[in-house]
Amino acid sequence: MNIVIAMDSFKGSLSSVEAGSITATAIRTLLPTAVIKIFPLADGGEGTVNTLTEGLGGHIITTPATGPLGQKIICHYGIIKSTRTAIIETANVAGLSLIPTQKRNPLYTTTYGLGELILHAINNDCRNFIIGIGGSATNDCGIGMLTALGVQFLNNCGQPAGINGQNLADVVSIDLSQLCPDIKNCSFHIACDVSNPLCGSKGCAAVYGPQKGAASETIEFLDKAASNFAKKIHQQLGCDEADKPGAGAAGGLGYAFATFLPATLEPGVSLVLDAINIKSALKNADIVITGEGCLDEQTIMGKAPVGVAQLAKKINKKTCVIAFSGCAKPMAEKVNQYGIDAYFPILHLPMDTQTAMQPETARLNLRQTVTQVFRLLV
Repeated sequence: MNIVIAMDSFKGSLSSVEAGSITATAIRTLLPTAVIKIFPLADGGEGTVNTLTEGLGGHIITTPATGPLGQKIICHYGIIKSTRTAIIETANVAGLSLIPTQKRNPLYTTTYGLGELILHAINNDCRNFIIGIGGSATNDCGIGMLTALGVQFLNNCGQPAGINGQNLADVVSIDLSQLCPDIKNCSFHIACDVSNPLCGSKGCAAVYGPQKGAASETIEFLDKAASNFAKKIHQQLGCDEADKPGAGAAGGLGYAFATFLPATLEPGVSLVLDAINIKSALKNADIVITGEGCLDEQTIMGKAPVGVAQLAKKINKKTCVIAFSGCAKPMAEKVNQYGIDAYFPILHLPMDTQTAMQPETARLNLRQTVTQVFRLLV
């Protein structure tokens, strides 16, 4: 029997790799001759760096970088040396969670630190990049990141316009002559799970500005500034990516990557599944096991377990897909329409959430549940 295990993390309890290992150990006690392959799994959001780095045999790099408010903070990213790949989460260096609620305002935040992390990785011999851009605190259309990479955004006096959201309105010309020369030898795969354009009623400022602390007048200012910025880019560089699906992601970071760098915008789950090279294993899989901490109506909206299930069914319709979860909310049964044949919450006794999420409790519950399900196959 061929079994593929690709478990997302049980957030706050078990990492993706640990959940997969526990599941495999439980199965082997009952099916010792089964061929089992374990893959790390994430959806491109929070936790992707740790999951992919651990699962693909890489290591974590820690370095200072510029935070969203311009202060130096300690950041981390992953490196997979064998493939010269860097794995970066924008939220780790320019995330909303890094700013106290009372200080949130996208006029004054920057993605400069993201550019610093990219340069740091290039200097560490990375040429392939997987970058998750969710959870940002910014609306600078990437001028901070691009400035760190050497692009010069100049005002009407020929001076640097600045690196914050408010400085978009001051940009009148763009100079690419100092762009890091190694960029042309890099590839950027951007985990982007939204389809918003850069500007307008569905643009980055209008849709995501409020949660980043923008008042109505700030949203209007940033939207107009982004529109004018895109027009200048079109006039001077001939690039017209403002309406590209995902251009409005992360306050216009999607636009910056699509316009200035050799980048593709991809759904996070698809990007991760390609990175872990799971397709070949799925071809011969009799059973695919996936899961996450909580199955609910959000699971079908681009989350990793459904991504695995749909890919497995696409490759081999006869594959049985089983999911395990810390809990399952009332709408969880919708996952059965998206490739998961059956799911099993792992709780065995009534208990509060804090107790259920303790790693030792989650380990025991997962092992017991997997064991009982697979006794049906012995």
